[in-house]
Amino acid sequence: MTWCEAMRTALYGPAGFYARGEPPSGHFRTSAHVSPAYAGAMLSLLREVDAALGHPRRLDVVDVGAGRGELLGQMLNEASRDHGLAPRITARAVEITPRPDGLDPRIRWQSSPPAAITGLVIASEWLDNIPLDVAELTPDGPRLVLVETRTGAEQLGAPLPPADLAWSRAWWPLSAPGDRAEIGKTRCGAWAGVVRRITRGLAVAADYGHQRSSRPCQGTLTGYRDGRVVRAIPDGSRDITAHVALDACADAGRMAATGQVATVLTTQREALRALGVTGRRPPLARAGTDPLGYARALSQASEEAELIDTQGLGSFGWLVQAVGIALPVKLAALGQPPA
Repeated sequence: MTWCEAMRTALYGPAGFYARGEPPSGHFRTSAHVSPAYAGAMLSLLREVDAALGHPRRLDVVDVGAGRGELLGQMLNEASRDHGLAPRITARAVEITPRPDGLDPRIRWQSSPPAAITGLVIASEWLDNIPLDVAELTPDGPRLVLVETRTGAEQLGAPLPPADLAWSRAWWPLSAPGDRAEIGKTRCGAWAGVVRRITRGLAVAADYGHQRSSRPCQGTLTGYRDGRVVRAIPDGSRDITAHVALDACADAGRMAATGQVATVLTTQREALRALGVTGRRPPLARAGTDPLGYARALSQASEEAELIDTQGLGSFGWLVQAVGIALPVKLAALGQPPA
């Protein structure tokens, strides 16, 4: 079958990877699993959005692809000390899996985003799990790549459909026979569907990604199982991801938005550093005067360093789009607006 069909079945089918009820953290770690500093940075963004919106009576926080709700839970816990903010937050976790036991009762659990959003939308490592097709250039033009789901063996199929061909020409052009493209039209549609629902607010997508000037000529399909990178075999036994064409998603969001849009593309390292996540180690002298505090600060610095490590999570791309409000000052100067 096509890779899009295979990924959809392997990840979300009745026997798929995400239908088994296992905590995904047993197979891979997201930024929310690494450190509560990630939630703190998102809460900092939420405060800026709240101010830009004029402190509305209801402030939405929507986590799309919420896993087991860890990020929202951490954000709510930290916000609970702010009595001017916490009572106005409406937190929604968007996930296809059942609500996990013991989840904070303040978090609403639903399978799709709300129809109208005023506030902050977060999509951490969501777009990379949206199924997509793979094309390979042949002397006769681009053709779909078919995959055998039990072994991962591939063969070429039909010519690329017109809509996919148009997307490839615009966003992932192929130049030499054997070059492959991951057709991100499905991701663009998914992101547009989220941005379209924002009345006023901010949307953040954080994911491994790339832009048109640096697309990998052989693609990025990857499998994860038991904390290890494995071959991308769509048999339901593993997570399967592919990096995201974030510039294409940015264009789709801009076209879908109901109001004026401001966009910035940057890296997680630059974004989190701007939001106060530095990974800075505490002064060594503190170890002698406050050993317990020093140990805690050192542990926090280690966690923050992992979030902004350029060899790991720090290399994530951040797509930030503000609808009907200005970009947060801390992020507006980062990166470059997409062409």
